Amino acid sequence: MSIKTYMLGLLALLLFMPALSARATCHDTVVLVHGNTGSPADFQNTYNLLRQRGWSDAQIVAPAWGNSLCAACNDHNGSEETPLKNAISSAITSSCSGHIDVIGHSMGVTLAMREIDRLGVAGKVDVFIGIAGAVHGLWSCGMYPFNVATATCGSYGLSVSNPFLLGIAGHRFGTHMYSMKSWNDEINCYASCFVYGVHTSTIPGEDYSFDYPYGHYQLLWLTAADQVSLLQ
Repeated sequence: MSIKTYMLGLLALLLFMPALSARATCHDTVVLVHGNTGSPADFQNTYNLLRQRGWSDAQIVAPAWGNSLCAACNDHNGSEETPLKNAISSAITSSCSGHIDVIGHSMGVTLAMREIDRLGVAGKVDVFIGIAGAVHGLWSCGMYPFNVATATCGSYGLSVSNPFLLGIAGHRFGTHMYSMKSWNDEINCYASCFVYGVHTSTIPGEDYSFDYPYGHYQLLWLTAADQVSLLQ
């Protein structure tokens, strides 16, 4: 082999390597959805681990939504929807794979379900993870239409058997769906963790439900490694 042929072959390999590298680092864009009066910073542990595992900053989307000063003012309808709807749409468009993964915490679980359902993009979501969600409602909100004076507990909130929750019951929100729950959840298990015989955080049709001995917020902060492992 001549030196010229060798150099041309080496050049071709070097030119080809960036394409291989780009393909190797293609991940589904991940959308992180915080809970009621929370913030994107609630997912800091998850964000840090995603970056360590190869996700670029552009492949992690964490929209802020809702009134951060008034928990009772937020529900799943109207202004709360817009930031997440836009985030999901743009994440799908920009994702190198054409698909996304969604991780929600607390009320962010049901809000993510709402937007995936309304946008009709469940087929674009590879993995949906619901952490400490009140998928079946909260007994602290009462049963619809009783004791639902606030927006958070109203018809588009988290009262048991309200029209919103019944409207998304049994729907798909991704190819794979997982829930992370605790029987020590001080918010979801107020009065009882059970709603009609199941833990309120379970997702109908889910692949698996993981149990942890943590509180409502620790379920998010202390499970980052398990969250990311489900995406790989």
